[in-house]
Amino acid sequence: MIAVVDDEESIRKALSRLLRASGYRVETYASGADFLTSLKNGYPDLLVLDLHMPGLSGFEVHAAVSALDRVLPVVVITGHDSPETRQRVLEGHAAAYLRKPVDEDLLLRAICDATGSSVPD
Repeated sequence: MIAVVDDEESIRKALSRLLRASGYRVETYASGADFLTSLKNGYPDLLVLDLHMPGLSGFEVHAAVSALDRVLPVVVITGHDSPETRQRVLEGHAAAYLRKPVDEDLLLRAICDATGSSVPD
């Protein structure tokens, strides 16, 4: 299962449609806090995470996920790209860093690379 965390409903819906059409199970969350609370019920196979959200930022969520006793690959997406942000995210061991609007093929490739699965048809 892939978890998508983004405060923008249109982004959540678009990513959910893409991933479901590609054969993935998907859960979406409007906030980092909602996602972190959901972890008490189990862990996804991968997290697609927006960086800039109200409340807990993607940076804070990524730090919380990195502190878990479990490896959870994170694909970061952002509409506010900068060299500093990219460096910070990749130094935090994110599986991928993608700019919005997200290229569908790049996202699917990043998910496959992070999970060790094959690219869906």
